[in-house]
Amino acid sequence: MTLLDTSISLSFVLGVSFLAYVAVIVRNYLRARPRPAGDPTGFDWHFFIPCRDEEAVIGATLDHLDRYFPQATVWVVDDHSTDGTAELVRARERAGWPVNLVSRRLPEARTGKGDALNAAYQAMNADPWSGTDPERVIVCVLDADGRPSPNMFEVCAGDAYFGDPRIGAVQVEVRMSNRDVTTPLPARGRIANRCARLLARLQDLEFRGPISAMQITRRRTGTVNVGGNGQLTRLAALDSIGLDDGRPWGRALLEDFELGLRLMLAGWRNGYTTDAWVDQEALWNLRQLLTQRVRWAQGSMQCARYMRSIWGSREFTTLGFLEVLYFMAQPWLQLVGLVAYLVPILAFSYNAATYPRFTLDFLQHGGAPLLLIYLLIGVGEFALWGPLYRRRCEPGIPLRAALGYGLALALYAAATYVVAVRAFWRILRRKDSWHKTARTAPPPHVDPIDLIDLGDPLGPVDLAHLADRSAAAGRGSY
Repeated sequence: MTLLDTSISLSFVLGVSFLAYVAVIVRNYLRARPRPAGDPTGFDWHFFIPCRDEEAVIGATLDHLDRYFPQATVWVVDDHSTDGTAELVRARERAGWPVNLVSRRLPEARTGKGDALNAAYQAMNADPWSGTDPERVIVCVLDADGRPSPNMFEVCAGDAYFGDPRIGAVQVEVRMSNRDVTTPLPARGRIANRCARLLARLQDLEFRGPISAMQITRRRTGTVNVGGNGQLTRLAALDSIGLDDGRPWGRALLEDFELGLRLMLAGWRNGYTTDAWVDQEALWNLRQLLTQRVRWAQGSMQCARYMRSIWGSREFTTLGFLEVLYFMAQPWLQLVGLVAYLVPILAFSYNAATYPRFTLDFLQHGGAPLLLIYLLIGVGEFALWGPLYRRRCEPGIPLRAALGYGLALALYAAATYVVAVRAFWRILRRKDSWHKTARTAPPPHVDPIDLIDLGDPLGPVDLAHLADRSAAAGRGSY
């Protein structure tokens, strides 16, 4: 077979396989139903927030947690920030908020998110007030811009989640907090703002559409992934993989996926819910988005070393093994798919330019319907997520807009081929530096030293109330 024949055959196999996978996850996505909530008072809740130059967002995040989760203790890891991140946290700590600052300095700092989370884990274990029963202590990992839904603790305390002693971790749905911002780039023109709005909306569609559908399907295969934002883990589960060395999180660039694998290998089950969620900022810049996704793809490639352990583990069913294998193979399949899809396109373009009469004859005698079917399948398996997103997540969006979002998602997905190439190139060059995701929020114009002057959007700080709450929680001068 020629290279062209091989490419056409391979692209057909990849296309049909992906279409079948989409059909499975769409079915499960549409059949998912809410699960009963539970009583969160039976658990001790903690937030881990790794921060590196997060002055723009950390204050509002702490305010949100104080309003909706006053019973929780917050551990903020300052990973050698050069802005006012630490001062904002210290101000709240001094005012009696249940907030703890964990400082990391160079050269130990800035070595990756996993190391920062391990520092919070070690600090919490050293605190006598952190909880005595690791089965009842729950750790929630948040990004510095994370805003959990107010019902998160109730949902995750349900019998389907931490009410089940076999559950080691739960991932909540991720949403984009700035998906409805009308002018994301005030200093830019109309076209730039329209593109930025579309990019933010596509990220929301991606997480609440296909990614959520994959996670719902993984509940059936027992292979739910945990993410880097809105990841809740039982302390006993963390101890089972990290108590000896104090490092439950690994050093892969996709430390959240690595943690999920290690928990499953240790015999724990992971859960996923759309009944609670966490809001985070979408990126408005394509270059920043690609940098983020390259890190994710490279991290997935790094986790390939676990496949041998998964193959021999009794904790994974055959379907579970195949699902994990498919997920970790995706960046590699994209490298193969880039060649498989690109060669026929280039060959057709060359023939159309060199032999226009032959190409026209081909199109008139069956070629045009074949190309149309090929195009409909290739685009349709992405475009259908627009109407599904409208139906399940955003019913207020006009149908016309939803169809447009679906078509745009096909172009959005094409960027993953660039991501796979860049991730593979970084592996070949042995580059494993951790690139921080940029924030879209502007830095707050506040005095970080004086909490009363923070311009708290939730209203003035009631220090007497905070002192009473700290004493009631048994945390002394917190």
